[in-house]
Amino acid sequence: MLDRDGYRPNVGIIIVNQRNQVFWGKRVREHSWQFPQGGIKQGETPEQAMFRELMEEVGLSSQQVEIIGRTREWLKYDVPTNWVRREWRGTYKGQKQIWFLLRLKGHDSDVCLRRTNHPEFDAWRWNEWWSPLEAVIEFKRGVYEAALSELSRFLDREPDRRPPSPTPSST
Repeated sequence: MLDRDGYRPNVGIIIVNQRNQVFWGKRVREHSWQFPQGGIKQGETPEQAMFRELMEEVGLSSQQVEIIGRTREWLKYDVPTNWVRREWRGTYKGQKQIWFLLRLKGHDSDVCLRRTNHPEFDAWRWNEWWSPLEAVIEFKRGVYEAALSELSRFLDREPDRRPPSPTPSST
């Protein structure tokens, strides 16, 4: 399901523990780390999609987390053409996402990456708030920075340090 501009509606999920560290998942059989995310199915609200993805990817139910906040608007990123399936080229541009900030109410042991037959992650860890900006794939960095910046206002305390924005290169 794409919107008229070629973006697939999606949700992004930032889970924090009591120390405001963020859940960071390693993609199955890749050395690629990211926040949980996934598409919104026809007829689903962003919140319904978020809870479905949370269970599928992290194994957590709505009772094990608390919604702290969400982004006001859609955040978009373009996917490089060489990453787009051949049959989607020309129509698919990327993802538009509503991001949710959740607090884990339970324990680390509640996380279960193998809740489904097709797990998304094969490892996970807690990271400091801004660390994902240094490690996420480049074409997602702008959305990650926008989501982390907007959602930081919902935390008990401001995250320790914000990494400097990359300086534009001159041509």
